[in-house]
Amino acid sequence: MNIDIDAFLKKILRQKSYFEKDIKNNFNTLNNNILNKSVLVIGGAGTIGSSYIKELLKFKPSKLIVVDFNENGLTELTRELRSTNFLNYNIDFRTYPISLNDKVFDKLFIKESKFDIVANFAAHKHVRSEKDIFSIEALIKNNVGGAIKLLDLVNKSGVEHFFSVSTDKAANPVNIMGASKSLMEKIILSYKNNFKVATARFANVAFSNGSLLDGFINRLNKRQPLSCPNDVKRFFVSPEESGQICLLASIVGKSGDVFFPKFDFNLDQIYFKDVALEFLNFIGLIPDIMSSEDAARNYKFDNRESKKYPIYFFKTNTSGEKLYEEFYTDDEHFSLSKYDALGVINNFEFEFDVKDLKNKLEHLFKNNELVKIDLVNLIKDYLPDFDHIETGKNLDQKM
Repeated sequence: MNIDIDAFLKKILRQKSYFEKDIKNNFNTLNNNILNKSVLVIGGAGTIGSSYIKELLKFKPSKLIVVDFNENGLTELTRELRSTNFLNYNIDFRTYPISLNDKVFDKLFIKESKFDIVANFAAHKHVRSEKDIFSIEALIKNNVGGAIKLLDLVNKSGVEHFFSVSTDKAANPVNIMGASKSLMEKIILSYKNNFKVATARFANVAFSNGSLLDGFINRLNKRQPLSCPNDVKRFFVSPEESGQICLLASIVGKSGDVFFPKFDFNLDQIYFKDVALEFLNFIGLIPDIMSSEDAARNYKFDNRESKKYPIYFFKTNTSGEKLYEEFYTDDEHFSLSKYDALGVINNFEFEFDVKDLKNKLEHLFKNNELVKIDLVNLIKDYLPDFDHIETGKNLDQKM
């Protein structure tokens, strides 16, 4: 199905980029810190990483190395960049199908010597990863262990700017993914006096890989029913906007800054249910609301000319799911006046023992009888306010 995604995003979000003014106002700072610089992007084949790369290339770095274990994603990224004018200048551009946690990544990093900018997008990003102890262990090793490993390498080599993307779910985390990103933030910020570090909290990049809207397109192409929660609301950004907020966060501001989009809690959040209905309307279909998953699964697509399409709405009851968006906590000091569309937190003055966390995680993962509560309790030692929501259910049990 051919869908004009840009037109749909302009209809439900906004006509111009949310961060357009901030890009314009900080153009000279961005240009001075990116032009002719050497850049490493990890996890660059995903939606946010590739969007960051497209924004970065507008300022013409001299070298760009992209690392991602997704070989197909890297191939498509390269094809897209080579098929447009993004690389139409003298640049050393290379990609490597390597995982951050592979030992060969260390060899690559050391051989390439010093990078001016390092941006990390490699992460487990889905709350649905909290479904079994093996997936959770992999999530922690990637989001937390990967950050520890990468920062150790960067600390030895030196860098002008280090950025690693966070998530809205790191603010008052209620799931292990969000808690892992909150730990990642603390690990990053513990280096704030060694070199310039920053991160950004946001989520719900419309049509990003694995997102709700991306799933809608897949379901439509396969003539399968749609489903989504009817009680969850979020602040959405476009893929372009995701790249822009990360570019700004990686370059402007002070070391230790945590950036987030400014938004009106009551006006700027959209219910998933409303997005789904708008999407069906946009592509000329009429929602046929189902009473259950079984009814949706067994829907008879008898007439291909019919404009009716099945969709099932459900009430959220899965572990770690927050019903609304938030980007900061009550005890974090933030500014909403420095940028046009960005808020920034910079009040992190604390002692965080990264080595102690690393050792305790390694010890815990040696236990073959490890269960989820063991990890939750360990995380609470470092995040006392971690209010984990456990229902015994996960998103993989839903359509």
